[in-house]
Amino acid sequence: MKQYLEEKNFKQGFRKDVERLSKQKISNCYQCGKCSAGCPMAFKMDYPPTMTMRLIQLGLHDEVMGSNTAWYCVSCETCTTRCPREIDIAKVMDTLKIMAQAGKYEVSDTEIPIFDWIFLKSLQYTGKVYELGLIMTYNIISLNPFKDVFPLGLQMFLKGKIALFPHFINDPVAMWEHLEMFSKIHKKQKEKIRETNG
Repeated sequence: MKQYLEEKNFKQGFRKDVERLSKQKISNCYQCGKCSAGCPMAFKMDYPPTMTMRLIQLGLHDEVMGSNTAWYCVSCETCTTRCPREIDIAKVMDTLKIMAQAGKYEVSDTEIPIFDWIFLKSLQYTGKVYELGLIMTYNIISLNPFKDVFPLGLQMFLKGKIALFPHFINDPVAMWEHLEMFSKIHKKQKEKIRETNG
């Protein structure tokens, strides 16, 4: 995909902001392409990880923040493992999500952040993913209440693939530790959002 470099597209200090928040040296990336070659979601992304890293290096914030790339990242860390420059690319993707949540940037596909938020809330309050609750909440918020319900959802439910009620962590101590962990994660995210806005 061709990218035309124009002065109006640059944001001074964008690369440095991403590097500061992610604590990764993005300027070390020399475009070997190993991250994109191993990424299982690259085919769905507006820009594969290699190209995203290059766009960050060039300071093209609108292209990076307006793309769906970070939201399609599943944090499998294949890119991080394969990187010969030891850049934690998965952490860079998380940082881009946090920067988007700070409200400074418009996201190209608003349904992906909604799904991300519901998924994390499900994990937070049950300790496991509650599929039925996830599907129903996502469909209602995205104003598409019957998406994938018939026939696929019904078939999965009848075969026992989707539970009617969520499975909780049974051990109260483990559940408390789990909620504490999420509380710390949220606190760190809020600090990063404040840093981004500051």
